[in-house]
Amino acid sequence: MSEVQLKKALTPAGIWAVAVGAVVSGNYYGWNYIFSETNFTGALIAMAIACLFYIPFAFMYAELATAIPSSAGPAAYTEKAFGRGAGFFAGFSYLVESLFCTPGICIATGAYVHAMFPVIPAVVASVCTYLIFLYVNCRGIESGQKVGLVVTVIGVLGCFLFGIVGLPQANFSLLTQMGELGGVEGVFVAIPYAVWFFLAFEAGGMGAEECKNPSKDIPKAFIVAIATLFICGMLMLVTTASVLPKEQILINDAPVANVIGYIFGEGSVMSTVFIVIAMIGLVASLNGIIIGQSRQTYALARCKCLPGFLGKLNSEGTPINALLTTSVIGIAFTIIGSVDVIVVIAGMGSAFMALCCFFSWIKLSSSQPDMPRPYVCKRWVGYLGIPFCIIVAFCSLYSAVTSGTLFYFAVAFFGAAILYYVLSCRHKDGTFLVEPEDQ
Repeated sequence: MSEVQLKKALTPAGIWAVAVGAVVSGNYYGWNYIFSETNFTGALIAMAIACLFYIPFAFMYAELATAIPSSAGPAAYTEKAFGRGAGFFAGFSYLVESLFCTPGICIATGAYVHAMFPVIPAVVASVCTYLIFLYVNCRGIESGQKVGLVVTVIGVLGCFLFGIVGLPQANFSLLTQMGELGGVEGVFVAIPYAVWFFLAFEAGGMGAEECKNPSKDIPKAFIVAIATLFICGMLMLVTTASVLPKEQILINDAPVANVIGYIFGEGSVMSTVFIVIAMIGLVASLNGIIIGQSRQTYALARCKCLPGFLGKLNSEGTPINALLTTSVIGIAFTIIGSVDVIVVIAGMGSAFMALCCFFSWIKLSSSQPDMPRPYVCKRWVGYLGIPFCIIVAFCSLYSAVTSGTLFYFAVAFFGAAILYYVLSCRHKDGTFLVEPEDQ
């Protein structure tokens, strides 16, 4: 392994920007299908389930990330608890989630650019967006942190501005005019879209090795990050549902543009402003997830679970080969534009990763009670999140199964990865774990 190490440059604000930035795009597109099979009450139930999963997850994840600060994130925690093979599965699950999220973000960004400038093909705009943020991150983690912080702050402020201009126009009687609850199935269909307000939060854990003081900075950043995402998500949900009738909410996957167009008129200055803010929110997620997926790839290669060249760092401490390789894959899927495949496989990866983290936290709590833990999650808080994590995982798998052949494609994808590990990696020496320098 190269003597060059990952550069410790991330501050609490930088970790916050990675965690929130990886998620904030979910506020600007696609989540509105939460109402497709249920009403506002059902959406609130789905949102409550997502919150009762992700809020405890944030506290539990902060304990794991500070006790085991590794760029491998879930892979390191799971290896510590269950061994290297389980660690590979957790790391691969996160890598799948992030690799299939980035094309979706780029496709949505390209669609916004094409809407504003029809002369620019959407696919060209999508690929150019990816290339811009690849260049930013090739310049090192400090560059990614600075740009990520700016675009994330703008994306979050856009959510607050949306509430400020939308809520005064609210007609709260619309909340009771959204049809039937749809029973348990209606709520189950809504849950994966509620999760979009939090999906990819775990990217913040991949920055632990590059954090200046992970023991103190990660808990601060994670707690503020999950609070930020909760407030933004509720603002989006309530504002949209109280301004537009259900049928108008569901006409496309751009709820913010629909609300602002309704209030100020299509093509208005304010409508253009919000389209720009939405694009910035989208690229904030792109930046955060690029950081997360490249570090996870680097960690898998460092552990000899992926080809060795992916574990090389340049003179600036950037995993340049991992960054370039994952970006080539992301750009390829962006060009193909198979959004349905992207959504199904990303959802399965997220569900598997979260379950690995929760089970690892439980196992380490009992098997290694004396392990140094600079931050400790209250036991009842962590246990509170487990049943809701299982519900979300079940709903993700349910959505995948109902997608027909896509589910079997995703299963084959994971099966091939497990087979690869058994045949090629199982007997190699390597670990996802690193020694925490600040403990």
